[in-house]
Amino acid sequence: MLVLAALFAVSQLANVTGRDTPDTKNYLAYALSLRGDDKRAAAAATIDYACAGRAAIAVRRQNVDVVRFHRGDPTPRIMAECRAAEWRTVDARLAAGQTGGHTVPFMPERFMRIFEVRPGYPVFLVPFVTVFGVTWGLWAAGVAVTVAGGVLAFLVLRTRGAPPWACLAGQGLYYVLPCGTTAMRPMTEGLMLALTLAALWGCALAASGRVRAGVWLVGGALAALFAVKHSQALFLGLCLAAGALLAVVRRRGSRPYRALAVAGGCGVLGTLLLARLLHYPSEADSVQDLLTAHFSRPDRLHPWPEFFRLQLNFWIEWARRQLWEPLFLTALAGGAWGVLRRDRAFGVLVVAAAGTGFLTQAGHPDMNIWGDRLIVLAWLLPVLGLPLLLRPMVRGLVPGPARGRAPGRAHSMR
Repeated sequence: MLVLAALFAVSQLANVTGRDTPDTKNYLAYALSLRGDDKRAAAAATIDYACAGRAAIAVRRQNVDVVRFHRGDPTPRIMAECRAAEWRTVDARLAAGQTGGHTVPFMPERFMRIFEVRPGYPVFLVPFVTVFGVTWGLWAAGVAVTVAGGVLAFLVLRTRGAPPWACLAGQGLYYVLPCGTTAMRPMTEGLMLALTLAALWGCALAASGRVRAGVWLVGGALAALFAVKHSQALFLGLCLAAGALLAVVRRRGSRPYRALAVAGGCGVLGTLLLARLLHYPSEADSVQDLLTAHFSRPDRLHPWPEFFRLQLNFWIEWARRQLWEPLFLTALAGGAWGVLRRDRAFGVLVVAAAGTGFLTQAGHPDMNIWGDRLIVLAWLLPVLGLPLLLRPMVRGLVPGPARGRAPGRAHSMR
């Protein structure tokens, strides 16, 4: 397990920069503010990191461009243009009085409010960027959280009795599927994936008889998710509670699943109450953000009918694209078959946790939000299910002591 994690970490040295997205600036500025940087110092470090990533990508593209590969290094030009554009926006907003909160005003105040209520990931970043600096700190944080996610996938499978090779296969799938790629981005998704797997490990512990430890782990994971992204805590608590209740009905009162249903339900109620008490942005704010291009246009008068119409259009187009390249759907089907075939009650919980990826995507029906990062939680289903699906096949290929053979012969085969 540790060797596999180390191999993954070493392979990530190939891409130290260029992984960031536009939202990375908000999380990084938040982390720098938490460690004590003032607004301009946090803005300077954040802008330099974002522009360096943009320049690195431009250099890579130019080096393999059949027309422009022989041209000079574009880094100085891109850095200058990027810094000028970013500082122009930040200076204008700071001069207009947008100086509150921990983030740097890269966007309108209503949009930045969304990131102000997500302190979990910036808190996680603080020790990394303090010890290693911005560039290597973000890289190290990505490696740490992605490696942790793979190890948690291993532990979930092992706790439910999967053989070591299947656990290693699950860990490896986590690294090579979009889970690993997305978790390495300096965004909340890596931490969300790891905490979701921690909750599933708690479910596995409870289903294996360690009910108290499992319930506490589920509760702790939901609490941490509230700090990272409270909508994910709501979705995960709701899905785990529903899955556990379904297992209770099928098993006619199984104690571990009753406890997990209560834990999930408490997570849902706690998330709703805290979000209201802390005046977090509401669902209506999220819909307006989507329909107004991050509040750059006037609010929509009737947002919900437009939102549901966009939902319909989005999922029709999404299905068309998935049927064109059906790897994701095939992996989901295989993963669901794997987890439900061996342990249906626990498998329902895995399917429920993976379903939070679809709920997150449904909240943002936009084809242009950096690929499939919103739905990435759904990839946990093939990560945990495909090794279990292949288990009977591999068991037949692995020789073992056969009945009726002489002890010497069985020993030699072992």
